[in-house]
Amino acid sequence: MKWFFHIGRYYIMMSRVFSKPEKWSIYRKQFIKEVDNLGLGSLGIVVIISIFMGAVITIQSAFGFESPWIPLYAVGVASRDSIVLEFSPTIVSLILAGKVGSNIASEIGTMRVTEQIDALEIMGINSKAYLILPKIAAAVFINPFLIVISMFLALLGGLTAGLMTGAVTSYEFIYGIQYDFRPYNVTYALIKTLFFAFIITSVSAYHGYYTQGGALEVGKSSTNAVVFSSIVILLFNFILTQILLS
Repeated sequence: MKWFFHIGRYYIMMSRVFSKPEKWSIYRKQFIKEVDNLGLGSLGIVVIISIFMGAVITIQSAFGFESPWIPLYAVGVASRDSIVLEFSPTIVSLILAGKVGSNIASEIGTMRVTEQIDALEIMGINSKAYLILPKIAAAVFINPFLIVISMFLALLGGLTAGLMTGAVTSYEFIYGIQYDFRPYNVTYALIKTLFFAFIITSVSAYHGYYTQGGALEVGKSSTNAVVFSSIVILLFNFILTQILLS
């Protein structure tokens, strides 16, 4: 029954989040701030993880395709599909759930336990929309750019690793990337990214907004935000894959 309680309270909160804002100018400033905080602030970890994971995926693919009956460009095909379909949209989103989700939950949770949210409500401000809507809008806007950057850098990292280890030539790898390429795969990845961005920000904001107690509970809310965001991302990953690729 506790699950139904949280799901119901989540939907009630989201109905308030998407109610008409009091002043659009304030929300625009918050939106720009959140784009910098949630998006550009996550660029470094996305770059590092994408390069090294792309390298690992390529080396593992080359190891699995040692048979002389399998053409060498299959390494590029396998790396491309693994990165575009699953690694960049899903794994990077799970990593962002850990970084961005805990950040959002701790920020809003701290405002709750220090009674800053109560002060906003007393002043007649819709605290749910003011605190949460700019974060959702910023993540939905900037995360697809992060995922496209992740795809490019992962493939670049894979190419570099292939050349450094001698596992695959640059011609074979690039030919494999281009071979039987389906643009819809990128569309599929970006659609998943939009859903995941919404899940990360809204679920994390929910746990932060309804924090009760003191500093210890803020830490618990941050942990719960990461855990439940990751679970919901994996659930929707299955659902969206079934709908979009079936």
